Amino acid sequence: MAAVDIDIPVDSEPQFCIPGELERQAEVFKEQGNVFYSQKAYSDAFNCYTKAIDAWPKNASYYGNRAATLMMLSRFREALEDSQQAVRLDDFFMKGHLREGKCHLSLGNAKAASRCFKKVLELEPSNREAKQENKTAENLMELEKMANFGFEKRDFRKVVFCMDRALAVASACHRFKIFKAECLALLGRYPEAQSVASDILRLDSTNADALYVRGLCLYYEDCIDKAVQFFIQALRMAPDHEKARLACRNAKALKAKKDEGNQAFKKFNFEAAYQLYTEALAIDPNNIKTNAKLYCNRATAGAKLNKVNQTIEDCTNAIKLDDTYIKAYLRRAQSYMDTEQYEEAVRDYEKVYQTEKTSEHKHLLKTAQLELKKSKRKDYYKVLGVAKNATEDEIKKAYRKRALMHHPDRHSSATAEVQKEEEKKFKEVGEAFTVLSDPKKKIRYDNGHDLDDDGGFSGRDFDANDIFRAFFGGHNDGFSFGSGQDSGPGNFFFQFG
Repeated sequence: MAAVDIDIPVDSEPQFCIPGELERQAEVFKEQGNVFYSQKAYSDAFNCYTKAIDAWPKNASYYGNRAATLMMLSRFREALEDSQQAVRLDDFFMKGHLREGKCHLSLGNAKAASRCFKKVLELEPSNREAKQENKTAENLMELEKMANFGFEKRDFRKVVFCMDRALAVASACHRFKIFKAECLALLGRYPEAQSVASDILRLDSTNADALYVRGLCLYYEDCIDKAVQFFIQALRMAPDHEKARLACRNAKALKAKKDEGNQAFKKFNFEAAYQLYTEALAIDPNNIKTNAKLYCNRATAGAKLNKVNQTIEDCTNAIKLDDTYIKAYLRRAQSYMDTEQYEEAVRDYEKVYQTEKTSEHKHLLKTAQLELKKSKRKDYYKVLGVAKNATEDEIKKAYRKRALMHHPDRHSSATAEVQKEEEKKFKEVGEAFTVLSDPKKKIRYDNGHDLDDDGGFSGRDFDANDIFRAFFGGHNDGFSFGSGQDSGPGNFFFQFG
């Protein structure tokens, strides 16, 4: 801070004899204070000016000089009191009005500061310092106005920007610091917000606003019990603190609803848990960290209720709120696996493994990658219309049904396009049966191996009709579906169609 002018008598000015020993002693103390001030020994100067005031408390310049010293020590509230006392003793004391205005500015009271500077301009219209300081006060009022408007619009970044500029002028304004800290908390910048609030609490442990912001940070970091303690303390200091009251009510309601949902889940009452988590999510949209957990909790309950799409959506919402939330990635990846969305599952498991390189996460990733690889091949189980755990008999029955359904002879009277499509399906059915009816090939297929490797299976020497004849035991390539009469040994089997 730039040095503040003090009132030092000029030799050219007429010297008046101060009657009485106290007045003379006060003047000596003042002169000693001036020397210390010029040497930047502000604490010593403060002591001398205090002695001067104690000896003769009716001299405005003594208060003015001590105010200047206190300003250099950044003790603006005390400096303000001395400045005000100085102008009470002498309303024409311009330096007293200037110092009062500068103290108001440092403390963030721009309107009061402007009144002081205008008073100086009444006494001396050409005073350049008063004009400049008055412009500073007007700029400060405008910044505060912009910040309040930004807060109403929930543009918290703008508030922080405005408060940073305001604090460059009003460095001792706790109100501006708290306003900035509150918005930092709302932006999720908790360490910065906590630092500001803690600095103020070190100076004033009863500051309700700082207690509120400290609680707000804890609340948004999902330390709800501790947050409630700070809110209650803030309300003790300021019973009418509306923000602390609302935050305390929300914190208690959120914790109660979340705990209730957890208890319902533990008792396997998943419908109730799902509903309770939904109600908890509606309490405070600003609590990002807690809401991320609530979305993940609801996703877990939804998975138990087979609400797969809702489970994926809830996990996605949790990740939007907290992109480091491993549990949400794992839950969503499992849901993707359950719905055979393997590419999405691989992406989530890769994110998890990059963050936490555990053997379990590596195994989950490899499993998803294998399923993705398998999904890009023909699904022989789907071709036959059987489950992946189908028995040998189920596979045979399914082949019999599908082979008869798609055999070319059955569609000989259909259009060329239909015949071509049915022939293709007939070949796929034979190919699927060839693999799934052979234990070795089936194991390789289930494990994701390529069956063309090492001659295990090749479409080049595959003949669906050969498979068909071998399965049905027929020796005649001709079949009749329309006459109902035997036209060859194989015709009997088509009665199963």
